Amino acid sequence: MSRPQYILRGVVLAIGALAFLFPFYYMVIGSLQTKPDPSVVGAFPNIANITGENYVQINERINLFQGLLNSGIFTGGVLIGTMVFGLLAGYALAVLQWRGRGVTFALALLVQVIPFQLLMIPLYVLIARDYGLADNYLGMILPFFINSTAVVIFRQYFLQLPKELFEAARIDGASELRLLWGIAIPLVRPALITVVLLTFIGPWNEFLWPFLVTKQSALQPLAVSLANYISTVAASASNPFGATLAGAVVLAAPVVVLFIVFQRYFVSTNIGSGVKG
Repeated sequence: MSRPQYILRGVVLAIGALAFLFPFYYMVIGSLQTKPDPSVVGAFPNIANITGENYVQINERINLFQGLLNSGIFTGGVLIGTMVFGLLAGYALAVLQWRGRGVTFALALLVQVIPFQLLMIPLYVLIARDYGLADNYLGMILPFFINSTAVVIFRQYFLQLPKELFEAARIDGASELRLLWGIAIPLVRPALITVVLLTFIGPWNEFLWPFLVTKQSALQPLAVSLANYISTVAASASNPFGATLAGAVVLAAPVVVLFIVFQRYFVSTNIGSGVKG
């Protein structure tokens, strides 16, 4: 690639990055303004118009810490189920030989094309009426406990591993769980990070199911609390625009931080290190 092409690519990528980052920047700036300024000039506000009062106001109404804690419990439970069952199912579909493996994988793919909204009413009846798990963390977590997307991702990564590694370990008497824990998982570390990030975003921002299954505000994730604030309380706030954006910043911040910290794992791989030496 010539130098002009290299510079042009850098300029295009920089413009694209700025275009994608601008809404988040505008959200942060809007959350810090004493008086809302929806014009283009509002993206570069006067220092005198900057305040942290919007965060104080929304925290007084919906308790940001409790909302973050509920979101963390909900997301953490989903992550545990996704990682455990995703690793076990992905390993079984990629490494083990058993009758019906192809059909099972086809069903895992089929599940992904079924909209969650179609299952919401029967799931609500099952969770709330039959199991009695309304207004319960477990009731929020169970429908998302097994993630077919994670199963597919882990399967694809496990398929890339050299079969000789597993055959040699089996000859030495290693069990399948030992193979999974000692050989397979360390070699698919990028897949672990990818699944965690992709899974984290879903339940962390999930609104409809927690809103449906929880009525107590003390149990609602931050996304639900923020939506309730917008619909019932925001109109009475001195700066509803700024307070709403403040809540949105608090909700989005953990996802942004996680992505910045772990984004390099999306493109990194160390599978080849397992066959060196």
